[in-house]
Amino acid sequence: MLISFPSGAPSIFGPKKWRNQRPSFKVLASEFPAFLPREVENIKDPFARKLASRIVRLPVQVSFSKDCIMSTCVKPKLLADTSPLVLLHGFDSSCLEWRYTIPLLEEAGFETWAVDILGWGFSDLKKRPSCNVASKREHLYQMWNSYIKRPMTLVGPSLGAAVAIDFIANYPEAVDKLILIDASVYAEGTGNLANLPKSIAYAGVYLLKSLPLRLYATSLVFNGISLSTCSDWTNIGRLHCLLPWWEDATVDFMISGGYSVRSQIEYVKQKTLIIWGENDQIIDSKLAVRLHCELPNAIIRQIPNCGHIPHVEKPDAVSKLITEFARVKSKIDSRVFISA
Repeated sequence: MLISFPSGAPSIFGPKKWRNQRPSFKVLASEFPAFLPREVENIKDPFARKLASRIVRLPVQVSFSKDCIMSTCVKPKLLADTSPLVLLHGFDSSCLEWRYTIPLLEEAGFETWAVDILGWGFSDLKKRPSCNVASKREHLYQMWNSYIKRPMTLVGPSLGAAVAIDFIANYPEAVDKLILIDASVYAEGTGNLANLPKSIAYAGVYLLKSLPLRLYATSLVFNGISLSTCSDWTNIGRLHCLLPWWEDATVDFMISGGYSVRSQIEYVKQKTLIIWGENDQIIDSKLAVRLHCELPNAIIRQIPNCGHIPHVEKPDAVSKLITEFARVKSKIDSRVFISA
């Protein structure tokens, strides 16, 4: 049985404590990283703009590329001696998903990383590396091994949950705890899309980037947002699609077969928190119950009046659940602040 989270979660316009403020977001182009698409200037959401300004590229060496991949992430504002939080994102998305939740987690004292999965987000892929499941897994491991270096609390929303489970099955020593949000873990990869001729695959990917389709998808993913908010969140969600290698990376993932992790779920022994939006129109909540039954060491919490991406729609509720779960047997007070 799902356990409902108490009501009073924040509005869709950001964390409750900030929603009545009128922040100025006159951000100059030079304040954004030069590698972001210039359309970042059109984004209105001040939280997205602030997080975009913090995105950095770090060199990650992998076996499938002779050159380091300059890989994007949001680095933590503070370092702690406890398990760091490492935030993934969903299918064809970016670290900007965490624009409302990261400030709350940092305020709670966590060392928080938001990492772009290889092939999505804003990493430099002009060398066109492979973006299949094995490559995404190795890339995430090498980023962890190079920069994070301690067992982490790994957070996977939507398809990011499949990324997390696949990662744990191969590198269990790297993960201390697991948090899954509206997890997409029962799909059988990309299905028949893997067999499409490349020309048709590219046509489909071009459609995936289109503004009308993205607007429709955004309206389904979130639970009753206004047209203006839907438009701005669509621009945030498709910003990475404007990079010149996005189509190649997405087609490469599509024809590779994608994630199929049902058989790997049993190998997850870490303590796991499952979070689910009550009004998720993308994934049936029955699958949340199934996942809870199949994971040997899991608890489950439901957020009412919430769609498929709770960390955007209900950041106060999500950050509270993550904080309570991650703090068990942790000493959050030991930390060292570093510059933003």
